Amino acid sequence: MGENDVDICYPPIIQSGGNYNLKFSVQSNKDYLHFGAVVCSLGVRYKSYCSNIVRTLLVDPNSDMQAAYNLAHDAEELLLDKLRHGVRLGDVYDAVVQEVKSKNSALVEKLTKNLGFAMGIEFREGALVIASKSPVVAKKGMVFQVSLGFADLVNKDANDDTGKKYAIFIGDTVLVREDEPAVVLTPSKKKIKHVSISLKNAEEMESDEEENDEETEKSEVLGRGMRTALLQTKTRKVEVSSEDKRHKHQKELAEKVNREARERLTKVKSNAPEEKMRKSNVSYKTADKMPTESEISQLKIFVDRKYETIIVPIHGAATPFHISAVKNISQSVEGDYTYLRINFFHPGATLGKVDSTVYPNPDATFVKEITYRATNTKEPGELSAPSSNLNTAFRLIKEVQKRFKTREAEEKEKEGIVKQDQLVINQNKANPKLKDLYIRPNLAQKRLTGTLEAHTNGFRYTSIRGDKVDLLYNNIKHAFFQPCDGEMIILLHFHLKNSILFGKKKQQDLQFYTEVGEITTDLGKNQYMHDRDDLASEQAEREMRQKLKAAFKTFCEKVVAITKEEVDFDVPFRDLAFHGTPYRSMALLMPTSSCLVNLTEWPPFIVTLDEVELIHFERVSFAMKNFDMVFVFKEYSRKVANINSIPMNQLDSIKEWLNSVDIKYTEGLQSLNWAKIMKTITTDAEGFFDNGGWSFLEPESASEGEDSSAEDDAYDPSDQEGSEEESSEEEYSEYSEESDESGEGSDELGSSEESGKDWSELEEEAAEADREKEVVSDDDTRKRKRPAPAKKGSSVAKKPRRK
Repeated sequence: MGENDVDICYPPIIQSGGNYNLKFSVQSNKDYLHFGAVVCSLGVRYKSYCSNIVRTLLVDPNSDMQAAYNLAHDAEELLLDKLRHGVRLGDVYDAVVQEVKSKNSALVEKLTKNLGFAMGIEFREGALVIASKSPVVAKKGMVFQVSLGFADLVNKDANDDTGKKYAIFIGDTVLVREDEPAVVLTPSKKKIKHVSISLKNAEEMESDEEENDEETEKSEVLGRGMRTALLQTKTRKVEVSSEDKRHKHQKELAEKVNREARERLTKVKSNAPEEKMRKSNVSYKTADKMPTESEISQLKIFVDRKYETIIVPIHGAATPFHISAVKNISQSVEGDYTYLRINFFHPGATLGKVDSTVYPNPDATFVKEITYRATNTKEPGELSAPSSNLNTAFRLIKEVQKRFKTREAEEKEKEGIVKQDQLVINQNKANPKLKDLYIRPNLAQKRLTGTLEAHTNGFRYTSIRGDKVDLLYNNIKHAFFQPCDGEMIILLHFHLKNSILFGKKKQQDLQFYTEVGEITTDLGKNQYMHDRDDLASEQAEREMRQKLKAAFKTFCEKVVAITKEEVDFDVPFRDLAFHGTPYRSMALLMPTSSCLVNLTEWPPFIVTLDEVELIHFERVSFAMKNFDMVFVFKEYSRKVANINSIPMNQLDSIKEWLNSVDIKYTEGLQSLNWAKIMKTITTDAEGFFDNGGWSFLEPESASEGEDSSAEDDAYDPSDQEGSEEESSEEEYSEYSEESDESGEGSDELGSSEESGKDWSELEEEAAEADREKEVVSDDDTRKRKRPAPAKKGSSVAKKPRRK
């Protein structure tokens, strides 16, 4: 949260001592604070949007003051229940008045004249006030400042004249919903037990001190370990309570996801998707349109480029084949002959995803391949060798096939294109306009700048070369404005409902951006820390960033005003950002109010949160540094989206964010085969939900949770001794069980206790084994010292003796 983003709507108001004015235009006076009824009002503005909260603190309230406060509290709860989508503000006011009148008619005259007003960038919208006879209807998404109270009340039990007059004032910032009560955006406690303060007399203070002394003596008897354990237990309970709250919410979301998915699948009939029929291209509708060239009558291969057909001889008859029936061709020369092989498409040829189409007549007779052979030798009187016809046919077939595939690819790109309305040009020169913007994807190989201008029903981007790209307001699904805070570019991004065609390709995302500062830095030049040029350039860059942010923000505000909020720009929350790899490179992913996006890298990554069924975390383990994130969409036929290599320290913050936006999440240790899982679900959806639905992703940790809860019980010295005795008994019993098991295993091997030997026998056997080892070692040493005997027949010269 930046310091420049926070401001006050009005100076804080503190009122006490009989001087009360239940309005937000008053100011705090200079009198000392009086212990009675203290009314506190605070209004804060965050990023130009206002919020407000009002509370009344009561010091030693009597029964009448408590009853008046409880009535004000109940009246506000009724107001929140009545303030819904489609309800007149005058009816809300009348319902609150009737409630007060039924419980205490004397307080109706003391009630404030209005019960709040709409609030946004302006603190008070004068036309949207919750007052009597107000004809305005509340709508979903409106933010109101609701405040009601009673003025000029009398405290009969007051000790002085200043405290005889008091007031009660309660207020909150709330959001209107459709079929539910308004939700409070300032959830500060406001019940009587939370806002009342009791000042005790001396006797009560002394009794409390005695109780505290007894507790101190008791803690000293228990010892230092007891106090530490109690503190740890209290701390642990606080942590577990927040985790339990999130776990409980996720459990509710799991039931909601399974229930809504089952209802959605029952409403939509599970019809099998229509299988694409392979387009049957007819070369010639009648025999009269067959060409009459001499090559056909001579039973040669002829390529008709006009009708994209090859005519080949089969059993002495010229047979036409459209080029779409040809899978591939090959040519080879072996010896004196040239071979031309033509392979055709036929049922069962391929099992890939590209060619998994159905043929119009699968029971017909298909030709798989044809091979033609011609000699390379030229006979006397011939102008060319017969193989020249195969060479010409090979070249022409390749040319026609390439042209046909190019045209077919262009038609495939145009399949999902929805024809847009005509852009209505506004000739007014004051149209919102941004200059010197780049566009992504590029219109040409080289980047070109241009101007983005808002017209009556859409945008038009015009490049310096004259290229024009029109984008209509009714085709924009999401519009994003990403400032240049921490980035080298500032951009406007549009995610479309239906793809548009430009540059001969379908595009569902358009981005207009400009660079801020130097993206590349020349390291060759000498740079010094206190170089005046560098300091001046940094200052100029900061000023340029501020100017660009102001220009883009003004453009967005004007567009929102022109379109009457049909186009609303969403700004990513950088505070909730985390790193991950949605495609091939690491990127910074930032949540918005409706999406999770990465707009800086191209292609962009955009996931609409309303389309997500649940999110599963894979490879979640303390031994791993990273984990993966899988988005499962409500449309089960859609491929899941993945974000890989997210740092493990971001897991808790991501869980907290997902829990706040009511998205179910699960986690597991291994990566799953999602293509197979989604195919199984779509094949038998009813059986999938009958078996528990998405509960198979939940970790089986019920027993672990019970063990952990048992470990978290409060520490007690008396329990410690008993637990030590129990643990020793358990260890002894485990040891005895293990020995029994080992005994059973030895029985199976053929040994028993009766055949066992005592210690003396075992010692004698060990001594005898040692003696045998000594004997063996002595024999080995003798063998090493003894010389090898001479072989028979070997001539060994002996030295003669001297006489």
